[in-house]
Amino acid sequence: MHQDRDTGTLPHVPFTEEAATAADERPAWRGWIHLGTFPFALAMGIVLVTLAATPAAKAGTAVFAATSLIMFGVSATYHRFPWSPVVKRVLKRIDHTNIFLLIAGTYTPVAVCALPHTLMVVVLWVMWGGALLGIAFRVFWIGAPRWLYVPLYLALGCAALGILPQLFAASVPMTVLVLAGGLAYVVGAVVYGFKRPNPSPRFFGFHEVFHALTVVAFAAQWAGILLVALHPVR
Repeated sequence: MHQDRDTGTLPHVPFTEEAATAADERPAWRGWIHLGTFPFALAMGIVLVTLAATPAAKAGTAVFAATSLIMFGVSATYHRFPWSPVVKRVLKRIDHTNIFLLIAGTYTPVAVCALPHTLMVVVLWVMWGGALLGIAFRVFWIGAPRWLYVPLYLALGCAALGILPQLFAASVPMTVLVLAGGLAYVVGAVVYGFKRPNPSPRFFGFHEVFHALTVVAFAAQWAGILLVALHPVR
């Protein structure tokens, strides 16, 4: 008899579940948070790129803005509207890969604006190589075991810990804001994984708490990136 490979495992992390369950029933607020955030993210992205001090900083911030818009846009499209099973599965697969894009997209302006050239190149290669590998797992190897791709999420997301001295040297406020955003993402992952707190399953459930925390994380990291883009080290 077929056994669910996730039976008895730890709670799932964001973007890793394979199929809709009863817990995926949409509360009234499902999708509205990211849908409402999208136009603000667009405006904030334009401001960020416009104010960036150098061509390199503008390019890096444009990558961050684009990956943020992809995340909010796809998430809102997937969660807000009813879809046929086939379309829903496609959108869900795209939604699940966006975390890799967002991680790499967030590191891009930080690396470009805050790191020495050689270290910047290394960080960008590692982050985007890891992101593409993660996307390949989630798109082309649907049944990839979690021990392959979950550690990749965690490793990419925590990579900043290895370059903290350089980040603090570039800008203490920027580093604090970027780390605060990362902490908000981690708290959101815990909420999503344990499905607690779940304030109102009919209207504003644990998934909405998770989405709200992603908005907080985006805002904090946007502010940090703005600070370093205004005064890049190179």
